[in-house]
Amino acid sequence: MTLPKPPEPLKAPEPPKAPYPHRWAVLAVVLAAEVMDLLDATITGVAAPAIAADLGGGRETAQWLQAGYTLPFAVLLITAGRLGDRYGRRRLFLLGAAGFTLASVLCAAAPGPAWLVAARAAQGAAGALLLPQGFGIVKETFEGPEQARAFGLFGPVMGVCAVGGPVLGGLLAGADLFGTGWRLVFLVNLPLGLAALAGAVHWIPRTVPDGGARLDVPGMLLAGAASGALVYPLVQGRELGWPAWSIALAAAGPLGFWLFARHQRRRPSPLVAPTLLANRGYTGGIAVAVAFFAAFTGLMLVLSLFLQGPLGLSPEGAGYSVAPLALGIALTAGPAGGLARKHGRLVIQAGIVLSALGLGLLAATAGGAVDGWRLLPGTFVTGLGMGLVIPPLFDVILAGVADHEVGSASGVLNAVQQLANAVGVALLVTVWSAFTDHGRGPGAALGGTALATAGLLAVALLLSVRLPRTARAQ
Repeated sequence: MTLPKPPEPLKAPEPPKAPYPHRWAVLAVVLAAEVMDLLDATITGVAAPAIAADLGGGRETAQWLQAGYTLPFAVLLITAGRLGDRYGRRRLFLLGAAGFTLASVLCAAAPGPAWLVAARAAQGAAGALLLPQGFGIVKETFEGPEQARAFGLFGPVMGVCAVGGPVLGGLLAGADLFGTGWRLVFLVNLPLGLAALAGAVHWIPRTVPDGGARLDVPGMLLAGAASGALVYPLVQGRELGWPAWSIALAAAGPLGFWLFARHQRRRPSPLVAPTLLANRGYTGGIAVAVAFFAAFTGLMLVLSLFLQGPLGLSPEGAGYSVAPLALGIALTAGPAGGLARKHGRLVIQAGIVLSALGLGLLAATAGGAVDGWRLLPGTFVTGLGMGLVIPPLFDVILAGVADHEVGSASGVLNAVQQLANAVGVALLVTVWSAFTDHGRGPGAALGGTALATAGLLAVALLLSVRLPRTARAQ
């Protein structure tokens, strides 16, 4: 007779994993890097005409100041996230922060437009290394509801940078501290970059790299080719007289992105999760973000060209002249998040409509403008609408994304935003130039560009019906 085995003692449940004690300091470091990138994407808008006047190259230089930064950023951003998986996020974050800071110094030291555009491209590449590591680090150091709250802070930070960047750019370029002139626009990155480096060394934890993470080189090449095909002919086409190849190249850009999406669905280790590409609300949100940010960034550069060209204002004066737009954003950006949590995409749709009405006012007053203050009603109302859109847009887009996809989805959205910035600048400066090249006055050119901007917002409004109805819970 065999005795039954005594029951095995029950194992005590493992205690919950203690949260990383310095996680909020880590978030502050990541947000400092985000601010550095976002400011650099917007701060040059007002300073661009002064930079082009000093270094030469005219509107083409002003356009490439933006496109030279955003193109390498958008192309490398998603791939850089995989590099962080393979070689370690902390290591790539430090490399990106150091590279961005050094590239900012090279921008400030530029003796000519070619040097400056090359240094801007280096900035964009370093920023692409930097930002996705921040998303991954936040995802690793926060869990549960705290992770959602941490990612929820990125939207308001974008709003603050959208408000402050153009005004700060004008003030810095006009201040001419120590005879630096416009170069101070890039030197302002030094304290932010050094702070991000010091904070990363002190607080960001080391993690074990995943040596088996695969790099999708064909996917990266497809995304890069599609981005370049879309933006290059928009920037250079007018200068070259719109040859047939430039039109064909621009048409090939969307085809390239379609091929990229198909390629991602077939890869065993894709850059973008196929579930994101199949998420109708998320892909619709990407389309809304492209139309909206293209409109916003392109309008800012055209306003700067108008204020510092035909009106003859200094960069500082141009900065003050766009302050009503920034004030409008600031007034509505604060309550926008709470309103979006109650009313979801309706807040974004209302903001788009209000911005379009403001652009109508801007078009109506541009013809008689003799100073920047004549544009105040249109720019202020446009800003009120934009403030309702910018802070909650990411939260609403991410509402239909699973928790484990939030980091990847946020990274893709940032890449899309940067690409939209480049497309918007190229497209709306082309519209502005089409008016001025055919003998239309600068007021008529600004009015026509404002209506074209409203057209982009109309596209965003039509696409917004695909957005999730509610914002992501915080």
